[in-house]
Amino acid sequence: MDQVTMAQALNAALRDSLRADPDVLVFGEDVGALGGVFRITDGLAAEFGEQRCFDSPLAEAGIVGTAVGMAMYGLRPVVEMQFDAFAYPAFEQITSHVAKLRNRTRGKIELPMVIRIPYGGGIGGVEHHSDSSEAYYTHTPGLTVVSPATPADGYSMLQEAITASDPVVFLEPKRRYWTKAEVELPAVTEPMRRAVVRRAGTDVTLLAYGPMVTTAMEAAEAARAEEGREVEVVDLRSLSPLDADTVCASVRKTGRAVVVHEAPVFGGYGAEVAATISQRCFHYLEAPVARVGGFDIPYPSPKLEEHHLPHTGRVLDAIADLQWEEDR
Repeated sequence: MDQVTMAQALNAALRDSLRADPDVLVFGEDVGALGGVFRITDGLAAEFGEQRCFDSPLAEAGIVGTAVGMAMYGLRPVVEMQFDAFAYPAFEQITSHVAKLRNRTRGKIELPMVIRIPYGGGIGGVEHHSDSSEAYYTHTPGLTVVSPATPADGYSMLQEAITASDPVVFLEPKRRYWTKAEVELPAVTEPMRRAVVRRAGTDVTLLAYGPMVTTAMEAAEAARAEEGREVEVVDLRSLSPLDADTVCASVRKTGRAVVVHEAPVFGGYGAEVAATISQRCFHYLEAPVARVGGFDIPYPSPKLEEHHLPHTGRVLDAIADLQWEEDR
């Protein structure tokens, strides 16, 4: 096995998909000769030519709208929104057309397309470059929304998304692009709509996705070392649909749950997870479901983002605040 970064895994997934299917094409702002801001498309234009990997105008609505037309006629476009908040000009296209076309045509027209969005903070970017906008997409019926947390999942989930017959919003945790892991490519992991248990435990369940899975794993190790608590970590992977069966199986075992994400807590995706747990696991819960997220403020300057984003200490505080026998 080789040490592979998530960026390299995503690049390999795009390359292998382009090789395997002539209907796959990749486009977006600066994805051609430059290889994308984060170099996820590095080398693809040189290998496959400008007909299959090319730069678009700086017009996100036009990028997604063009992809809709291509997908309607049998192509499989993979488009890149350069940064999370750059995707907002395309939001009307995504919610009004991408998400609704199959339903509007009573299933006659499929829309096999992937919208790649680097999201979240941790890179020293200012506003418009560090949003966690997942709740907007998960609130839109008709979209599959997924977020990998490991290089292996980055490869496997992106390949699966490209072969899907319906649109996928593929949220890439940009702060984890350079995370390395031993991976043998091509990698095949669990189906992208399944959550997975990254670390087994008996005392409390940490639920995270994308950039926060690493933070949750670090907090779990710290909780064992400092408090002797065995923390189970569940990587949601798919945000819509949510794999509630895996989530609830874990919470029913541990009796306690903390949801962790970078987005602000109010109205954040964690509220949906907490509500699902409260409804389906009520009689198993030893304490209310806790949420840890970013503060309810516009994204701060780079000097302050380390205080804004959830870190191990805040997760440990949330675990400590759950109702434990020694506190009663």
